[in-house]
Amino acid sequence: MEPMSTPDGWQPLSKPARRTGAEAFHLSPFARLARAHAFAAAGDALVTIALANSLFFDLDPNDARWKVFLYLALTMAPLAIVAPFIGPVLDRSHGGRRWMIVGAHGARALVCFVMLNDLDSWLLFPEAFTVLALGKSYGVARSAVVPTVVRTDAELVEANSKLQLLSGLAAPLAAAPAGIAYALAGSPGVMGVAMVAYLIAMLAALRVPATQVAEAPASQAETTELRSLGVVLASSGMALIRGIVGFLTFLLLFDLREEPTWHMGVVLGFTGLGVLVGSAVAPALRRAMAEERMLLTVLGATVVAGVVTARFGGLGGSAGLAAVVAVVSTSGKLAFDSLVQRDAPDANRGRSFARFELRFQIAWVIGAIVPVLLSIPLRAGFLVVAAAAGFAAFSYLAGQRAAHPARSVEA
Repeated sequence: MEPMSTPDGWQPLSKPARRTGAEAFHLSPFARLARAHAFAAAGDALVTIALANSLFFDLDPNDARWKVFLYLALTMAPLAIVAPFIGPVLDRSHGGRRWMIVGAHGARALVCFVMLNDLDSWLLFPEAFTVLALGKSYGVARSAVVPTVVRTDAELVEANSKLQLLSGLAAPLAAAPAGIAYALAGSPGVMGVAMVAYLIAMLAALRVPATQVAEAPASQAETTELRSLGVVLASSGMALIRGIVGFLTFLLLFDLREEPTWHMGVVLGFTGLGVLVGSAVAPALRRAMAEERMLLTVLGATVVAGVVTARFGGLGGSAGLAAVVAVVSTSGKLAFDSLVQRDAPDANRGRSFARFELRFQIAWVIGAIVPVLLSIPLRAGFLVVAAAAGFAAFSYLAGQRAAHPARSVEA
């Protein structure tokens, strides 16, 4: 067929294929998940900002502690109890985990809509912790889906690193729309933007391929590998890191309620920076040392940071320790993922990572409960972080030496 000429005489060699919608962007399965994750992370940051000037941070810390504990327990307990039973069913259902992600985003959007008129009501507490519980459920489902949207195991650690990077970028990128919304409509305006972010995340998650995480129950080889000493020790160390994150989160939340709102913005900013740094340095650390030494390194850094920040305290100490713990949590998780790939090659990645992620989320809740039940001075709390990290490092090193008495942790 003769190509048609344009008025200026130019003739195209062929008619370009027309692409519309998402197909025009040639998004890979991982890119689709990453796009949904970016909006969900932005929604999380926006919810935190919206709560800064609400009843959530306007109560006497001592009077509110038992209520915070009650709501935290009531919202997180179902995740800990039900997930081990529902998880295997979702894993073996076609698109089960994908629909769990879609549902978590949609439910958070709905709860944000309800919270618009409850920012000065006691109903805010169960609603806020419902958003938290749904976020933890999303984290478990995402851990199961990531291995199904990458081509090889070699891409898995890099994929998790990119998702962590997006989480770190979400807070500063959400600051601009949050500022505009707050200027126009106050905290309800910011919560409305959070609702929109979750809705976009839900729609984006519908584009994630509906894959099956696991077709059959765990084999004997998979079970044996996941119970190996190296994996068990690493998972215990990682659980303690997540417990430290939960502890520090609520320690700072109670302390910052008595400070100007911008203090929380500074701490959130440094936390996001820590996630970015952790995502950037983790691959380089992994090339320089084995996973075991990488975990010990980040735990040692937490000990040093906890002691140093306890010396100074204040906003600088809070922001500094939050940044270091964010680096440690991000780098440690990537090291753990890599170690499981190495020591459990026959394990189903999606099912295994979801199972471990559930344990880590429970450890987060246990760590969070401590500063909720006990009134801990800020500097003393920083020393608790250092002590917990020191215990984790000592236990991990002792376990490694017991397993390999003739040599220390692999270099």
